[in-house]
Amino acid sequence: MSSMRVPMMFPGQASQSVGMARDLYAADGPAADYLRGVNDALGFDLLGIMFEGPAETLTETRNAQPAILAHSVAILLALRPLGIEPSLVAGHSLGEYSAAVACGALDPYDALRVVRKRGELMFASGARRPGAMAAVMGLDADRVREICLETKGEVVLANLNSPNQMVISGEVTAVSAAGEALKAAGARRVIPLNVSGAFHSPLLADAAAEFQEFLATIPIGDPAVPLVANVSAKPVATATALREGLEAQLVSPVLWHPSLEVLCDGAGAGGMVIEAGPGKVLTNLARRQRRDLDFVAVGTVEDLAALATHTLEGEA
Repeated sequence: MSSMRVPMMFPGQASQSVGMARDLYAADGPAADYLRGVNDALGFDLLGIMFEGPAETLTETRNAQPAILAHSVAILLALRPLGIEPSLVAGHSLGEYSAAVACGALDPYDALRVVRKRGELMFASGARRPGAMAAVMGLDADRVREICLETKGEVVLANLNSPNQMVISGEVTAVSAAGEALKAAGARRVIPLNVSGAFHSPLLADAAAEFQEFLATIPIGDPAVPLVANVSAKPVATATALREGLEAQLVSPVLWHPSLEVLCDGAGAGGMVIEAGPGKVLTNLARRQRRDLDFVAVGTVEDLAALATHTLEGEA
């Protein structure tokens, strides 16, 4: 099979599910080889939690983050024998670390250790200074930002997922008050999220400072292909810019909607964009945003086989 380069995107938290990546582990190849090294890299049985659960343990931030990254990287490695490599990468929040592996800037096992530490710090921060997050449907970003600014207490726009789907984050009472104000301003729905803290908000400043110290000990290289950063929605091409974006990410909004536009523009007319990892959250968002492209979610051995057939047909 001839090689092809396509834009790739990598999912973030809440994409985990019990049994994830078990089929990849059971199949021979580079994905299974990588997964066999996961427990040693982390010093505990993450694979057992991924394969067997329980769901409550897998959902803990400190476990979910390395689990999703391990699955995403396994898919990335399984795509290579099919001749499929990234031309441009982006990841949603946690997924940015999978993207950093995909562009060659971060070692696959170092990435596991980084996101385990990130998850531990985020979990501890939520316990120390409780926060909340809520999804907001049906209002534009400027209006959501305005209402957050008008609300008493600390609440910010944390995720810009699509033109009409945002997430707010901050102090529990402030998120609740902002939610009521957003509904009064015409938001179609405001849905509290089941998270352990106020991610991508100033409430995580202490965790971000500690994480920056840890990240300084991890080698990061220049991306071999551009990575569209969450904090700017712009492609970065140097190790310094990538590191700065990862450091800022914990307390900055995830600009996913504009990042996805950059990723999609890199696909060319009618081109393919692959979501590599568990679930189809980003694919479902993208299909609503851009109907001109072929979005393919690849998370299982079955998906890989279907993609191989799909690309072969395209070459025929």
